[in-house]
Amino acid sequence: MKEFFLIIIAYLIGSIPTALLVSRRFFDIDIRDYGSGNMGATNTFRVLGKRYGTMVMFFDIMKGMLAVALYNILPYYLPQAHMFDRTNLMVGLGLAAVVGHVFPVFANFRGGKGVATLFGMMLAIQPVIAGSCVAVFLIVLYLTRYISLSSILAGVALPICVLWIWNDNVTIYRVFAVLVAAMVVLTHQKNISRLLRGDESRVPILKYRDRRKMRK
Repeated sequence: MKEFFLIIIAYLIGSIPTALLVSRRFFDIDIRDYGSGNMGATNTFRVLGKRYGTMVMFFDIMKGMLAVALYNILPYYLPQAHMFDRTNLMVGLGLAAVVGHVFPVFANFRGGKGVATLFGMMLAIQPVIAGSCVAVFLIVLYLTRYISLSSILAGVALPICVLWIWNDNVTIYRVFAVLVAAMVVLTHQKNISRLLRGDESRVPILKYRDRRKMRK
């Protein structure tokens, strides 16, 4: 029963509509009425710029980390003997936060795609693997300036890291990694279509690098 209440709290944490709050506080708009209509860091970068996009991404990551950390409230999950049960609970809490981000009760169930919150969840559970995925994200972002493509490839990198590079033998991690990759690809179908058409917007970062290239 206590675990159930923690899952609900994790969902509510994930439901905090960071992008909506930032867009209304600083621009008096609903971010979902602009750009892709998505309430996430990618659309915030696209519509409001890198300062506010970074702010939204940071808090969305923190939502995933904070949700996972809720397991500390239950002291009987802390001993090493309960590692398997603790792992299951941590994954459940993180997923609840992701569901909250995608379907936020505080924003009429119209949220984001959950990539940043997923990263925060993985950072709390498996920081080395999460760091590998963020490295993929940053490299692709540097080369292309497409946050959507960076998110997709970072999501695909997750099962590669879990199943082959680090060969994590915890079954729930392996299943979770495959499901996350599938979810990231499915939730980015529109972005994939725009990428294939060449219509996807690039985020306003690394613009000085691009200007130098143009001058050359």
